[in-house]
Amino acid sequence: MSVLTLPIQLHLITVVPAILLGIANLLMVKGTTLHKRIGVIWVALMLVTSLVSFTIKSEGTYSWIHILSIITIFNVTLGYIGIKFGNLKLHIGCISGAFIGSFIAGIFATILPGRFVYEWIFG
Repeated sequence: MSVLTLPIQLHLITVVPAILLGIANLLMVKGTTLHKRIGVIWVALMLVTSLVSFTIKSEGTYSWIHILSIITIFNVTLGYIGIKFGNLKLHIGCISGAFIGSFIAGIFATILPGRFVYEWIFG
């Protein structure tokens, strides 16, 4: 899929800042107002990124990467609910897992031949 369709554009527009904000939030002091605000923006970006992924199909079908989108939606939502109810352990586990898993999945999903970023970088 080497065409920069509207869903791919939206996916890239949401995933790139999500990665950057996720890194920033993991590195900063936890519990601050800034951490919370960035966290809410990150959650929104990750949910949009994951939901938009269902409109991006390789050869007209879903792929293994869509399973990771479901897991991301679940973990991000559960992590957000966890912190709202004061369950720090659940929050840390779900949010960290969602970030790390999405980051790794993103790397593999973009370097595979036939994917937009692969085609863009390697022609």
